[in-house]
Amino acid sequence: MTDPKNPENQDEPNLDDDWADAMAEQGADSGEEDPWAAALAEQEAAEQASEQDAPQEETPQPSQAAGDQVFKPLDKDSGNSGMRDLEMIMDIPVKLTVELGRTRITIKQLLELAQGSVIELDGLAGEPMDILINGYLIAQGEVVVVDDKYGIRITEIITPSERVQKLNR
Repeated sequence: MTDPKNPENQDEPNLDDDWADAMAEQGADSGEEDPWAAALAEQEAAEQASEQDAPQEETPQPSQAAGDQVFKPLDKDSGNSGMRDLEMIMDIPVKLTVELGRTRITIKQLLELAQGSVIELDGLAGEPMDILINGYLIAQGEVVVVDDKYGIRITEIITPSERVQKLNR
């Protein structure tokens, strides 16, 4: 950088002045309110308010205009928007799986399977079956038969901590 007070460097152009001129020109050309300047002003106002530790009245800030340009204002019936958002996901299909048990077999044993073969599972008779939603354990239940159709009666909802313990199975 050059020192304007030093006569030896007067031949070199002053880069600080060029930079300031370019920034001023850019600001004059934009014609719009600078959202960054508005955000910085809002932050500065918030810091001053926290330093004073006095409750402030809600007065319109210049930064609110920038916020209104970026974010849509909330409607008066925004309390119902939560229900509306929930209704949007109600029709999303999920895969429910009921698991009797698991086992590991070799490829040789898999190729030897035929009609009537019995595969031993690690689940015990009478033990509750795992109910999985999209592959995640969410509940356990027992098998029921209603009108010649199988179903499952939920006997226990799995808590998140229990889910972590069951992952080791």
